[in-house]
Amino acid sequence: MAKETRARMIDAAVVALQQRGLEGMSFTDVLARSGAARGAIYHHFPGGKSQLAAEAAAQHGRDVLARLADLSATTPRAVAEAFVDFARPVVEASSRGSGCAIAAVTLPVGEDGDELCHVAATAFASWSGQLAAALSGAGLSAEDAADKAALLITLLEGAQVLSRAAGSTAPFDRAVRAALTLFDAKP
Repeated sequence: MAKETRARMIDAAVVALQQRGLEGMSFTDVLARSGAARGAIYHHFPGGKSQLAAEAAAQHGRDVLARLADLSATTPRAVAEAFVDFARPVVEASSRGSGCAIAAVTLPVGEDGDELCHVAATAFASWSGQLAAALSGAGLSAEDAADKAALLITLLEGAQVLSRAAGSTAPFDRAVRAALTLFDAKP
């Protein structure tokens, strides 16, 4: 039961990070969404808000990585298109005010900023590595695959910010059109 409560709190923290960012994430929201008792906060997260945020970001990073592991295709363009299909609902949510739980922890707050940025960097690197492996498996050289994987992750993260600001997925759609042409080019 305690493990289930902890997992629910982490899931609730992911949602809070997506909706309100690190500064706006409150224990009150996490408790309300998770159904946990107030005493559960420091029982499960003795390091407080920064520990909860770090664990939520790390868990979200692992969840996304697992979904990226399912992307497989026989051509680099098909891998990129599968990634775009994966990213589209995320960007659509961003256009309605949501954000990336990982990006939320990159805005350092206090002395825990470096640790939280490390969690984010680890997640982003794992996503990029997973995409690079898929692109390499589809025929790109290791270096080209790494470059294009970095481009796709940057496209996703940047598109979330721009789409949130615009209230539309138009920035994402425009970037996707431009980026996909790069997957048609011969390395």
